[in-house]
Amino acid sequence: MSAVFENEVVTSAKVRFLSYPGLAGEIALVTLDNGHDHTRPSTFGPGGLASLDAALDEIAAHSPAPAAIAVTGKPFVFAVGADLSGVPSIASTDQAREVAETGHRVFRRLKDSSIPTFAFVNGVALGGGLELALHCRYRTMASTALVAFPEAFLGLVPGWGGTQLLPNLIGIDAAVTVVVENALAQNKMTPAPKAATLGIADVVLEPADFLEQSLEWAVGVLGGSVTPPRPEVDRSAWDAAIERARGIVAARTRNASPGAVRSVDLLDLARNGIEDDAFTVGTAAEDDALAELLMSDPLRASLYSFDLVNKRAKRPAGAPDRKLARTVTKVGVVGAGLMASQLAMLFVRQLKVPVVLTDIDQARVDKGVAYVHGELDELAQRGRLSPDKLNQLKGLVTGSLSKDAFADADLVIEAVFEEMSVKQQVFRDVEAVVSPECVLATNTSALSVTEMAAKLEHPERVVGLHFFNPVAVLPLLEVVRAEQTDDATLATAFAVGKSLKKSCVLVADAPAFVVNRLLTRFLGEVTAAVEQGTPVEVAERALDPLGLPMTPFELLSLVGPAVALHVAERMHEAFPDRFAVGEGLRKVVELGKGSVFSEPGVVDPELVDAFAGDSPLTGQQVHDRAVEALAQEIRLMLDEGVVQAVQDIDLCMVLGAGWPFWLGGISAYLDRTGVSEKVTGSRFLPEGVASLPA
Repeated sequence: MSAVFENEVVTSAKVRFLSYPGLAGEIALVTLDNGHDHTRPSTFGPGGLASLDAALDEIAAHSPAPAAIAVTGKPFVFAVGADLSGVPSIASTDQAREVAETGHRVFRRLKDSSIPTFAFVNGVALGGGLELALHCRYRTMASTALVAFPEAFLGLVPGWGGTQLLPNLIGIDAAVTVVVENALAQNKMTPAPKAATLGIADVVLEPADFLEQSLEWAVGVLGGSVTPPRPEVDRSAWDAAIERARGIVAARTRNASPGAVRSVDLLDLARNGIEDDAFTVGTAAEDDALAELLMSDPLRASLYSFDLVNKRAKRPAGAPDRKLARTVTKVGVVGAGLMASQLAMLFVRQLKVPVVLTDIDQARVDKGVAYVHGELDELAQRGRLSPDKLNQLKGLVTGSLSKDAFADADLVIEAVFEEMSVKQQVFRDVEAVVSPECVLATNTSALSVTEMAAKLEHPERVVGLHFFNPVAVLPLLEVVRAEQTDDATLATAFAVGKSLKKSCVLVADAPAFVVNRLLTRFLGEVTAAVEQGTPVEVAERALDPLGLPMTPFELLSLVGPAVALHVAERMHEAFPDRFAVGEGLRKVVELGKGSVFSEPGVVDPELVDAFAGDSPLTGQQVHDRAVEALAQEIRLMLDEGVVQAVQDIDLCMVLGAGWPFWLGGISAYLDRTGVSEKVTGSRFLPEGVASLPA
């Protein structure tokens, strides 16, 4: 093929011909291996597809013909799909189509083979790797394997047969879950036992001797002693499942993700089955979709996001030498409310060190400890913790009314009421009992960490650790360096964040840091428009072109109006010219409302007067105001040195606010729509990064 991926790490397909007791003939075993350890999974670029094609040629030329063909992967990995790092090398729609068609042609050789074909899925199988397995007639799967189609999450489609083969194997509704619903839920993966329940895997085997068991199982199939079930696919369920899929895409992407929309169209087409002609029509439609999407800006933005999450997040910009980090053997948590309890749960689960919570009365302390114990019990009930591990972790979580319990702690984090004087007093009380090396951390969402530490004897050991709610789910941790935070404290914060399996971003001690600052500015523009008289339903839909996971007022409900008001007030104090505090938001909080709606789509009657201005805006005007405000705020944050580079802002929005990969965080969207240059006079990213070269 003419398409070549620059610097492709070629996945070689190596063939062995194996004899097995009880089998007349040999099994041709193809092993996919890119020559790297498990840190670089096997992928398919033009070179990898050519190697697999050559391996199948070798098998076809072998005499006598083997009794079966089996494909497996290197240790821990089956294959994770197309080589996305090579996509920027694709310079034309014709090359994109060639990549799509070549994948189809090579994989189809397994589907059309007159010799029985098996996939021995020994590890993770994503995207094209899963599609390769689906082209085989039978599939074994290691119990530790994970499978997924992440394409819609990335702005693509499963384009090497996945949209056609999967629904005709497991049924359309289950296929919608895997291809659309899971992908748009931050690329949720399916573990092997669930894959077997769905029908993706014929049998699940233990990993210790997986290959031997797979070969034995294959011999059973070939000999007739094993017959994998193949339930009839219910074609009457197609319309309802496709309607469900379209609803998911509309709710989670506002139909702004071309990959998600096209994935549903392709799943709908699969109702015609996978017999020769129907499969040819279906895969040709996949070729069309891939040829278009591979040459699209949303995909390039998605690859930019992918690179941020998989590279920049693992090597945080500006972090000090990790050798300076202190060991953390005990953690204290000041507060025992919901956020503090979530933090305690995270620390004990990931660090497996003693964690002690304190609060102002025994009832609060007991409630916090009970929350953590209850969460651990739930994990055990789901089979995530053994009885011994459950008892061990429960024993590590205790409560106390006295901060003396922190005397031997290496890290104490406060999660109390967002009031500066309260937090300053907490830190003074803690400093009086802990060692000079103990790190003091705050989970504040908007207050100054520098001011919080100002009255301490050792302000250099104070750092911000801003987690996002829900703590167990959102992967971002904003690590806030105050004016006097020293390198040892900062290094410890990054080391702890990594141990907690969070992606850390270094931020300066600026009002509301990154995510909350941008979301507050964003929400402020939308609520201001409503207070001017813009109908709520118009403002609610105005940002749909961004394809955000939540509308502005859904986000307000999730954050909580009281929290949003608190942050807005802090931002107004810091930047009164750009951050206003609307009376509408104040009234929502005063009335104790959790939302501006009394029921879906209906503004609460008690709030109507607060949104009764006489200068309504159009949806386009609301959109323009909001995105232009974001561009202005990002430029100011960069000028202020809040982060090391704009890439950190994008990383924060992807991981902390759930903004879509195919949006590129936010700066890529602002660049490709011309907003960056209109507002700030220049792009945020270099030409060709996160978009096609002009």
